[in-house]
Amino acid sequence: MNFKQLHQQNKPLLICNVWDAASAKIAKKLNFDAIGTSSAAIAEMLGYQDGEQMSFSELLFIVKRIIATTTLPITVDIEAGYSRNPAEITEHIIALADLGIAGINIEDSIITNERELMDAKQFANTLSAVTQQLAAAKKDIFINVRTDTFLLAHDTALEETIKRIALYEAAGADGIFVPCITKEADISAVVSQTTLPINVMCMPDLPNIIELQKLNVKRISMGNFIFDNLSNHFESTLCSVIESQSFQPVFYSR
Repeated sequence: MNFKQLHQQNKPLLICNVWDAASAKIAKKLNFDAIGTSSAAIAEMLGYQDGEQMSFSELLFIVKRIIATTTLPITVDIEAGYSRNPAEITEHIIALADLGIAGINIEDSIITNERELMDAKQFANTLSAVTQQLAAAKKDIFINVRTDTFLLAHDTALEETIKRIALYEAAGADGIFVPCITKEADISAVVSQTTLPINVMCMPDLPNIIELQKLNVKRISMGNFIFDNLSNHFESTLCSVIESQSFQPVFYSR
């Protein structure tokens, strides 16, 4: 089953979000069907803030190392494309496609002083140019478009999401990612507005996977939360070593 077909199953595709070769190996060991990179986790690992602060060449290097360690389909988070120029965004995607990735995530917000939504029509025009250029280059890549309406708590998040989905679907998107959407009524409304597979992200109050399946959600991402959980555990373990003046916490959990 190819990557696009994985989005057409009854059960949602659970994406294991990774940040390096070691985490990718674990995803393979645990029999995930696909993995996705977390740009925020990779940035944090390399000492950057999220928001295209690392260079695309650094991202490319990390992706190369991940690909070298797994046969799972990989989708790469390219934030807003590491450029506002459609031709340059296309070049970045082709560079990843040539490594053998199955898909990309591209988002409609950017960080200057703070994260903000881009103009919907302008972003849709950019997306349309990119998908046309990829088709001309005969690169068959799953384009998952992330809209940050709920993430940024837009005043009319549901209405704005539905508007943007229509624009992005017309521009050639293969899937829509709506991080931070959690209410069943909102998820159901979004799913009903498009034939594209809808992707949600794990949140404390997100319905469980069985309920999401009933809502016809097709893909679930983990974002940078697994990485953050691991980092917190690392810090907690080190604190325990210092407090106990012993290395027992390294080898035995409390």
